[in-house]
Amino acid sequence: MRTRLLVYVLCITASLISFGHAETVFSKSYQYFRISGSTAADLDAELSRRGPKASGSELRHPGATQMKFSGSYKYQELRNGRCKVRSANIKLHTKLILPRWSNRGGATQDVALIWDTLSRDIKRHEERHAEIARQYARKLEKSLIALYPRKSCDEMEAIANKESEKILAQHDKAQQNFDRTESASFDRRMNRMLRFKIQKMNEK
Repeated sequence: MRTRLLVYVLCITASLISFGHAETVFSKSYQYFRISGSTAADLDAELSRRGPKASGSELRHPGATQMKFSGSYKYQELRNGRCKVRSANIKLHTKLILPRWSNRGGATQDVALIWDTLSRDIKRHEERHAEIARQYARKLEKSLIALYPRKSCDEMEAIANKESEKILAQHDKAQQNFDRTESASFDRRMNRMLRFKIQKMNEK
């Protein structure tokens, strides 16, 4: 039996077959960066100046999710000389980087309302990135376990590596598609949430 270590780190702006075993381990943490200001324009400028950078870019964003896939999968030789993935254990750690407004007390109620709406949407967005990563961590484990045995463990290892690369590439694409969809609907989503909050305030 041999073990192949898989480590994959991504920074951004998922029925087992009977003879295999897989276990997905998730962990999540939060990190905050402070912004200040008393107007909506101040907050927007602070987010652009202090927000985290996306991987491979100098652009700053109002929030980000760092993801680390790691773990191992084990191979086993069968009696007929063929080799299979005996077990897969993929770990995923996500770290959400979110803004925190340090001097909220000096702002007007209107600005506070805008900020509450925006910050809640930023957190929802980053939580969704983390959930997409969890879906693909599960998919990766299940896909490795489901691979058919090969003539040798060297061949099995090559196939498992290709499968890992394929699933992680699918993960990257899913994250990018989510960002594009969210960006296209941002103004409409914010306006809808603000109207809802104002309506609730007026009903009190």
